[in-house]
Amino acid sequence: MSQLRLETLPAPAPLPTAPRRCSTTARLVRPALVLLPLVLVGAWALADRRAAYEGVARLASADPWWLLVAGACTCLTWVAAACVRQGALPERLPTGLLVASQFAAGAANQVLPAGIGAHAVTLRFLQRRGIPLSRATASLALYSLVKPVAKTVVLLAFLVAFPDVLRLGALVPDDRTLLLAAGGALLVLAATSVTLVTVRALRRPVLCFLRTALTDARELHTRPGRVLALWGGAAATPLLQGSVIATVGFSLGLPLSWTQVVLALLVAGTAVGAVPAPGGIGPVDAALVFTMAAFGAPVATATATVIGYRVLTVWLPLLPGALVLSALVHRKVL
Repeated sequence: MSQLRLETLPAPAPLPTAPRRCSTTARLVRPALVLLPLVLVGAWALADRRAAYEGVARLASADPWWLLVAGACTCLTWVAAACVRQGALPERLPTGLLVASQFAAGAANQVLPAGIGAHAVTLRFLQRRGIPLSRATASLALYSLVKPVAKTVVLLAFLVAFPDVLRLGALVPDDRTLLLAAGGALLVLAATSVTLVTVRALRRPVLCFLRTALTDARELHTRPGRVLALWGGAAATPLLQGSVIATVGFSLGLPLSWTQVVLALLVAGTAVGAVPAPGGIGPVDAALVFTMAAFGAPVATATATVIGYRVLTVWLPLLPGALVLSALVHRKVL
């Protein structure tokens, strides 16, 4: 009787299912992320449309063969960036996707200042490849450290190799500027140290990050291929960027040598490269025009050269880079 009664009991009611709001949100987030780069690029281009139009108009009357060389050097800068990214990581990354991610990172870098956009894209790419967060952030830190060190080495090499060709009198900062720069660096270092000492919650993640970064850096420097990719790519980057500026200048009749143009870029980038402007646009451009003028170039030609350089390296690749970024997000590479 009890068995019969148990069999006739109604089936238990199903547990209430979780609302589908999460799945709906996830379904909407990815298209939004795919379209976000295009929206940001459109807004940025709309705000800067006058400079873009002026730059394209100036390039229309330039020597097309020199512009072709400048375009080839521009493409090589993305390859150099991919080499540095690979050299900063022990794991092997797919070459094609890595170069594509750096091309897309260039578009993201024009929207956010201080290289945040490029680092964010690269960090997402590394995490999608299964790289742990601590190792990925350590590779970004190594990348950010190696690039200015390599640029400084290249600058010193130019100063030693060409002491008579270059006139640096107008470019050397005075004692007050040097003292302000040194004081600012010491202030940042002291503030960082005090923060780490007083805020205990930051000690453990920072120490873990430093331990991972030092371990990876030591391992990478025992592998000749990684050392060549890391330091060779970092040293080649300013040379390629300077080559783009020089070839654009040659197409417009700039009366400077390749050596002077490259040094002008190195000096301008060292002087104001720390200013957090999107892609370095603004402060670096003004410093570059001033530096080339100090080397004897007419201000109008130097300005046209910098505008043409920005057209080739920023405005022309901006829409294709945003499309590649959207495609990588759509394919879940990012």
